Amino acid sequence: MKKTLKHCESYQEHSKQFQELGEYLDSLQIDQRNPRRKDTLIMTLHRAQMIFGYLPEEVQLFIADRYGISHADVSGVISFYNFFTVTPKGKIQVNVCLGTACYVNGADQILAEFERILEIKAGQVSADGKFSIESLRCVGACGLAPVVTINSKVYGKVKVSQVREIIERFLTEDLEVEEVSHA
Repeated sequence: MKKTLKHCESYQEHSKQFQELGEYLDSLQIDQRNPRRKDTLIMTLHRAQMIFGYLPEEVQLFIADRYGISHADVSGVISFYNFFTVTPKGKIQVNVCLGTACYVNGADQILAEFERILEIKAGQVSADGKFSIESLRCVGACGLAPVVTINSKVYGKVKVSQVREIIERFLTEDLEVEEVSHA
């Protein structure tokens, strides 16, 4: 018996996210016979990553099915663009730029300090799912080197001595949000 997507544990666990993605795909009115139907694929992958936080295989298969294309077509786009990820990320996503300007200004030491304090390596997620660390090649803010981005915030001219304070600021903000949502 062929296993369908609706039988996958991930689909059942994330049915609201799949429903949201399905509604988005419906709004695109994709005609599977149209050879230009892949014109909106990157936009769809961005939306899917925003909804799920990453692009697991089940999401890729769902998108491929709706576009009437192969899973290889979808995964090929994902692997080409480094913005897309197939691994889960933490709620607080730390990105340390290791581009030339950042590297010569000590970004490798900043990355090592984040790894030491959070007790995870680049490419990993903390056990509680709060933090993940990634190293990037360039964020395009060389005048602010070394640069760290955390979620949508950019930190420029970061020093190793500031890393703990930056982490604590995000933990404090996260606690404030949790307290408000439980009030």
